[in-house]
Order: sequence, then structure tokens, then C-alpha cells
Amino acid sequence: MPFTSAEIARLIGGEVVGDVNVILQGFAPAEHARAGDLTFAENEDYFARAEQSAASAIIADNRFSSANKILIRVPNARIAFARAMALFFPERPYATGIHPTAVVATSATVDPSAHIGPHCVVGERVKIGAKSVLQGGNFVGDDSKLGDEVNLFPNVTLYPRTEVGTRVRIHAGTVVGSDGFGYVLDGGAHRKVPQIGNVIIGDDVELGANVTIDRGALGSTIIGKGSKIDNLVQIGHNVEIGEGSILISQVGVAGSAKLGSYVVLAGQVGIAGHLKIGNHVTVAAKSGVMHDIPDDGKWLGIPAQPDKQTKRQMIAIQHLPELIRRVAALERKIDAKSESGNKA
Repeated sequence: MPFTSAEIARLIGGEVVGDVNVILQGFAPAEHARAGDLTFAENEDYFARAEQSAASAIIADNRFSSANKILIRVPNARIAFARAMALFFPERPYATGIHPTAVVATSATVDPSAHIGPHCVVGERVKIGAKSVLQGGNFVGDDSKLGDEVNLFPNVTLYPRTEVGTRVRIHAGTVVGSDGFGYVLDGGAHRKVPQIGNVIIGDDVELGANVTIDRGALGSTIIGKGSKIDNLVQIGHNVEIGEGSILISQVGVAGSAKLGSYVVLAGQVGIAGHLKIGNHVTVAAKSGVMHDIPDDGKWLGIPAQPDKQTKRQMIAIQHLPELIRRVAALERKIDAKSESGNKA
């Protein structure tokens, strides 16, 4: 859908420097942009490439100016970029109603504006809110609740009693509410501890592809409002994650760990069970967290420690070969003096 530069500026919270009536037909990166396209630049390098491109207009921070391009100047180019992308590439609309191949329990309540796609199974007493979408091949277990504008991508499975807030997106292959990994050694055999809790997902959460979230053994596993979870993340039973947190690919959070709000766990971070991670904590990639972490700060390493401390240790390790050589040389000198003293 085409927009004038003025329309885009109004919709993304910017101002036009140049022709306010130019028609912009599409959005493209600088290296692929054509005449009539809008592009964006968030730093000097991007801006130089955007100016040299065929694009008709550039979204850029307020500090930039151009003699040959129309600018849509904004306080933050990255935020404006996300808003503009949504204008040019809106979500696919889904027809309302239930596909003939779907199996929906008679006791389920499905809002008339919802879309239930092919080969979906909706269990007993399930509630599905307005404008929610089950794209296809989805399973929603008994007594589950989905708020408004939920979007389940193909082959998402929600075990019974899962609760999903509004505007939640769950990508393909994700399983929510499977059994927690709970066993007790009984006479040489691992006896299963029944997992009778559920999972509660807050509003505006997004779960990536092939995420697994275990239900609580007792009580609930909770994903807080606005949190975003990347592909291939494992969340154990009775974990609680606060609001606005980010968990990046291949993170593992063991059972009953409690994460605060606005926590960032980079790729392949492991959190041991029953720990408490404070608010606004960032843990660097591949770190192993083995004890509680207070509010704020960046942590790194195995076991994870404050990043400045870990970096000092890393620098010290780099000096170890030279230190070993120096110690060996000193030992040789001491040995030589000892031998000469003994001869005397």
C-alpha cells in the first residue's frame, strides 16, 4: 500500500524534511532499494549507504541531514523502522469461522470473530477470545483459555488448563504445558511425580518456534506480560518470569527459578533450579548461573559472575603462559644458586 512521506511521518511520529507529497511504494534496505522506496539508517555507515542508494526517502535520527534525499526524521530510527515495517507489511488477515476439518468440543466457547484453521482440535470448555487465530494443526487442551487476538502458528500444542493472555503470538512447533521433569528415586527406579499445575502466559508475550514450557508440578509456570522468548528455549516447571524479559535461543531455565522483570538471557544461558534473578539483569551468552543474582548488572561466565570481575579473570588467564615461563625461569635460577651453595 503506498503512502505519502507526510502520512508515514504522522504514523511513525516523525517529521519530513523535503517533499511531503512524494509517494512511497515500498520499504527496502539501502542496497536493494529502488526509486519510490523508503529505507532507514540508524548510524553514519547506514546513512551513507542510504544516501547513495536509489531510495526516495530515508528514515533517520534527528541528527542527520541530506542535500539529495527526503528525510523522515525521528527520535529513534530503530523504533520508527519497526513502525514503518508494520505499515508496509501488515499481518495477514484471517477469515472468521471454523474450518470443516477442525474438531471443536460442543462445550467450547469460540468468539464469532475468531479463526479456527484446518485440522485443529479444541477441547472441552476451552474459551477462545475475539479475533484469535488458530492457523492449522493446533491442539488446545481442555479448560484452556485464550484471550483476544492470540495467534497460534501451525502445530502449536497447548496442554489442558493453559491460560493465554491477549495479543500473544506462539510460533510453530511450540509446546506449552507439558509435564515438568519431576522424578524421585524409589527402590532403584525413578518414580514420576505427577505434574498437576498449569502454565499462565501474560498479555503481549511472543514465543518463538519449538519452545517448550513445562506446567507446574503444583501451581503455575508463569510468563510475565510483554516478555519475548526466542526459538528453542526450555522453561522448567514452576518457573516465573517477570514482565518485559528477553530469553534468546537455546536458553534453559530449570524448575522453580524466579526471574525478575526486564531480564535478558543471551543465547545458551543456563539457569539452575530454585534461583532468584533480580530485575534488569543481563546474562551474557553461554553463561551458567548457579546462585542468586541481585537487581541490575551484567553477569558472565561459568559460573556466572559480575562481568567486570570475569573479564579481569579472562585477561589474567591470557597472561598465564608468560607467567609460567617467568616462574620456571626463576625456579631454574633458584635451583642453580642452591646447587652452587651446596658445592661451596
